[in-house]
Amino acid sequence: MRWNLSPKQNLETVTHLAQALGIDPLLSSLLVQRGITTFDQAKRFFRPSLEELHDPFLMQDMDLAVKRIQQAIEAQENILVYGDYDVDGTTSVALLSSYLKTYYPNIATYIPDRYDEGYGVSYKGIDFAQDNDITLIIALDCGIKAIEKVAYASKKGIDFIICDHHRPGAKLPKAVAVLDPKRDDCSYPYKELCGCGVGFKLIQALGSERGQTIEDLLLYLDLVATAIGADIVPVTGENRVLAYYGLQVINSNPRVGYQAILKQVNKSTLTITDVVFIIAPRINAAGRMKHGNHAVRLLVEADLEKAAQWASEIELFNADRKDADKQITKEALAQITQANEQENNTTVVYKEHWHKGVIGIVASRLIETYYRPTLVFTKSGDKLAASARSVKGFDVYNALEGCAQFIEQFGGHKYAAGLTLQEKDYLDFKAQFEKVVSKTIDPKLLSAEINIDAQLDLAAITPKFHRILKQFAPFGPGNRQPVFMTQNLKDTGYGKCVGADKTHLRLTVKQVNSKAIVGIGFGLGYKKDTACSDTSFKAVYCIDENIWHCSLCYIIYMFICQDRYVVPPPVTVIVT
Repeated sequence: MRWNLSPKQNLETVTHLAQALGIDPLLSSLLVQRGITTFDQAKRFFRPSLEELHDPFLMQDMDLAVKRIQQAIEAQENILVYGDYDVDGTTSVALLSSYLKTYYPNIATYIPDRYDEGYGVSYKGIDFAQDNDITLIIALDCGIKAIEKVAYASKKGIDFIICDHHRPGAKLPKAVAVLDPKRDDCSYPYKELCGCGVGFKLIQALGSERGQTIEDLLLYLDLVATAIGADIVPVTGENRVLAYYGLQVINSNPRVGYQAILKQVNKSTLTITDVVFIIAPRINAAGRMKHGNHAVRLLVEADLEKAAQWASEIELFNADRKDADKQITKEALAQITQANEQENNTTVVYKEHWHKGVIGIVASRLIETYYRPTLVFTKSGDKLAASARSVKGFDVYNALEGCAQFIEQFGGHKYAAGLTLQEKDYLDFKAQFEKVVSKTIDPKLLSAEINIDAQLDLAAITPKFHRILKQFAPFGPGNRQPVFMTQNLKDTGYGKCVGADKTHLRLTVKQVNSKAIVGIGFGLGYKKDTACSDTSFKAVYCIDENIWHCSLCYIIYMFICQDRYVVPPPVTVIVT
């Protein structure tokens, strides 16, 4: 792994901002790195305002979408809220359906079956709508490429409103309205909304027509914040505002479904990271292992006792998901070795029995070992389905476009995509993908890198320092958690391997003039000789806080090594 230390910022600018804010110059340098150079800019950064949210009617077709929904309500039409089976899709469905039900009863929801129907709008879903006298489908987090499906629905007298955030194709579906800020003809000021974010803009528009203010809609932002974190969209601009207030809802007045999920979590204040690693995987597990309807049911449930039952079911789904992803990852790594593909520029693996619900997770796991664009295939009906994941700086969506002659259908983002193809085309696709990536990728991108914001002594981590650092949150793409480097760390002699399989490393380290730091390095047992020798080492880390034995501690998520090129997985260090 390449370690990149950020260049020092303009000293005059850093000093002036530090004085204006009354903070440590190192903290002001972090602000300058983010383009924040004035007191007013810092104020807006630290205190996101709801006033910064854009007018939803700036989005192309929003007026048409609102008009059609109002017509449907006036005519007592049945409306179907349709969404994808992942976190973004299920939170979107929960958001829009629960909002509409506050003033109109004829609302149904639909999540496609991952295995029977696949991603996005399905013919089966449209047939369901016809069978239930539904004349309007509102699709969320999908539909931007459903040209044939929308045409099929139109022939049956069913209108579509599409709320999506994925990249459109050359043509748009002939829906009543297509809400997607990534449309070429859409002038909406912020392009990086998630699907649930687009859904929120729709209820914001509907609410404004009903005399509601943004404050009336804040209770839905817990869902939006969850989708922002899970879908790995930039936490900048409007997304930062939505995530900021969404976390406030989660921490002050979470919906009943969240209360049920979080019942066993011993943490007073959840961060976006907690949402990503605690709430999101459980919501996702329903669609991965069983059906996304289970997630929607939990998210809209108002009775705590029933929610606890649904949450318990989902907890079992999540446990099954963990087992499946561990086993499939093991098999995939063995397949790479057996095929002597360790030195390829891509990873493409396939077994027909692999669980479709976890192949995306497995693709991410494989990148941890072989840092390169990765696809994991499994059998899906009479076709093969794959999840694609990329490495930083490489657009896997564009690479798939270079393999289009072997693909039946694909869609997604720069860093994540899904596709289907015929089994007979698998080997040709695999060869073409390797060819396209090899020709287009910068070799530097095949080596993971970590960008370091600043050097820091452990003694500088004080309560005031951390209080201000916390205000940089919520973190995510475009506003990543600050990364620090500390040199001349030494083990104090208590390092040992721990865990049932001895794969984790427990350390006690210190720096000159610092307190001893007790830490757990998950998955770092093999680094014991490096960290526990007489030789000093350096580390890069992020600072967080945790409740440890009923007391507040700082946690430092660390990467340790003796040189700047090799870095293992994170170490968790508790600073008491």
